[in-house]
This record gives sequence, C-alpha cells and structure tokens, in this order.
Amino acid sequence: MTNGYQAIRYEVTPDRVATITLDRPEVLNAFDRQMCEEMRDAWRRVKGDPGVRAVVLRAAGDRAFCAGLDVKKPYGQPDDVWNHEDPGELLSPKWQKVWKPVVCAVQGICTAGAFYFLNEADIIICSPDATFFDSHVSAGMVSALEPVGLMRKVGLAQTLRIALSGNDERVTAPTAFQIGLVTEVVDREELWSRAHEIAAGIAAKPAAATEGTVRAIWESLDRPYRAAMEQGLIYTRLGNPIGMAEAAREPRPASKPRLR
Repeated sequence: MTNGYQAIRYEVTPDRVATITLDRPEVLNAFDRQMCEEMRDAWRRVKGDPGVRAVVLRAAGDRAFCAGLDVKKPYGQPDDVWNHEDPGELLSPKWQKVWKPVVCAVQGICTAGAFYFLNEADIIICSPDATFFDSHVSAGMVSALEPVGLMRKVGLAQTLRIALSGNDERVTAPTAFQIGLVTEVVDREELWSRAHEIAAGIAAKPAAATEGTVRAIWESLDRPYRAAMEQGLIYTRLGNPIGMAEAAREPRPASKPRLR
C-alpha cells in the first residue's frame, strides 16, 4: 500500500506497526524534494494515527539503505532565503515531534544525509554488509548537521573520525555495533523480519508508556541533568496512570526474553 506516495512505501499491519520503505533503489535511495515531502507526510500520518504504536524504517534494494541527498536533481528552495528548509527538517521524526518508537533497518551503503534517519531512530539494526560513512568533506562540503546528531549516539571521538575521513574510511557492521551505532547485526535475509519483530514487541506495550519513555529520553538531551530528571518525573505522573490502566485492560501473554 503506497497511499499515493511515489518515493516511499507506507503500510500499517494489524499488530499496529507502520512500515516506511525508502523506494528509490535505482539511485541508492537518495532523497530528493519529493521523498522529503513524502517522509514528512508519513511522519505526520504516524503521529496522528492511534492505530500505530511503532514504526519500522527500511529501504528497498540490496546496494544501499540511503546515499544521502540526490545531487543529480535540484532540491529546490523558495526565493525567500528565510523560508529555506533543510532536508533534515522533513526526514527526521523527532523534528516532527513523533514520539512513537522507530526501529531502523540498514543494509548496504549508508552515507551523508542518511544520518538524518539514523540520528533520530530509537533502535538501529543492520545486516553484515552495511557500511556507514560521511562523504561531505570528500565533496568539499562542510559536514555540520549530521554529526551533531551522530555525536549523541557514538560520542565526539568517533563522530570526528567519521566526519573528517569522508570517503576514505567506512564503518563496518561489527564496528558500528562496537561503537553503539547499531544494537544488533543480523543476516540480510532476516533484517526486515527482525526489525518488524522488535517493533511489534514494542507496539504490544501500552502506547502511553512507550511514547512517554521516548519523549522523556530524547528531551533530556536538551536539558541539564536536574532539569531532565524533573521533566521525566512530570512525564511519569502524566503517563503512568494511562499506561497502567491500558496494561490492565490489555494484558500481554508472558514472553521469553530474547538474549542478544
């Protein structure tokens, strides 16, 4: 089900998981203005649909998850410079204030603007063939926005090495796992099903609890420690009564924890 989209695919399954698939494999799923606008619409759809409790973000094709901006097409900006939008404003779920958990499944090349997706995903898994790098400086461009988000995931030292190495170095799947960029490496043929399994497990839990958890953790990054703790306390007082009542209405069958 495409919902009228051309650059992405969007579907919702009965287990309350929305799946967004980047669907421009012929250009390594590079994003253009159309994909950006479709992604913004998809995030708004996710946000407004009570039947969606978690999201899988994935990409078609075997060669790449996303090669960043499609440099062969003009992105297009309004004449008024003060109305310009960076693609990240449209691609990034947290920029859209989407607090529903996002599981990102990466295969193949993942570079440059693709970090807009990674930086605001809640859980990232990848296949063994995944490689991560930032090509900006190799093309003579300043790498400024993507590293800011990446630094919150892997720290200053790893971010600087990735940003300054350009095309010279690629972070492999084992290294991505080691530095904490991804939480799991799974065989390519299992990548999508495993991502869906994780998302479905989250979606089975009370939405008030999962969304409140996502929001409290992400918003803490913008606050000093004590202010973040006080904000988190407010969210527990708001969300716990709703989530606990929901858990009582919809008890989950006992599940065996999966070791990783």
